[in-house]
Amino acid sequence: MAAISGGKTYHHGDLRNALICAAVDLATEGGPERVVLREAARRVGVSPTAAYRHFDGRGELLRTVRTHARSVLADAMERAAGREPGADDPVLAAERRLAALCRGYVGFAVDQPGLYRAAFCVARPDGTAGPLPERQVPEPEIRAFTLLRDALEGLARAGAPRPAARQAAGAAAWSAVHGLSLLLLEGPLRRLPAQRRNAVVESTLAMVVSGTRAL
Repeated sequence: MAAISGGKTYHHGDLRNALICAAVDLATEGGPERVVLREAARRVGVSPTAAYRHFDGRGELLRTVRTHARSVLADAMERAAGREPGADDPVLAAERRLAALCRGYVGFAVDQPGLYRAAFCVARPDGTAGPLPERQVPEPEIRAFTLLRDALEGLARAGAPRPAARQAAGAAAWSAVHGLSLLLLEGPLRRLPAQRRNAVVESTLAMVVSGTRAL
């Protein structure tokens, strides 16, 4: 989504998309906390009243940004997998794809920390953070997890892991890369120089792949 200058008046007809673009820019700059409907309206050059004709409030706008952030995260994973060389051995090829998807996941988190945090933010209908209402309709499955699960399905077809372990393996792989991403963004690992950070990432990915062999 292209950035829209707040110094220009809005002229074309797709105001909703323009507001989403502005909100994505806000999330990119400062994470989900920066996503405010009034600020998105200001950047587009329209009144808050006009913005409220397209969004009920901050919560709806933030959920839209979250959906976008999850999509571009999955896109980054698929690009990383597409750059990975194949292998004649189907098990090795499947393991390389799994590692590449995980590498793309962590790489997106490091390169786009604001969007990454937005992808997993929790927003109540009123736009505040906190536990979701008990009866809220479940959201669609996150494609990043689907990619990891499908990669493990590929490993299963190639000979490992055992079918009964696939679902747990997917959750374990996701937990590993998500936890590592948060440590690199907000934990003590954020101070690592690039070379050491890359070494930690590759060691974690090796553990993820080797762990699937033990299932």
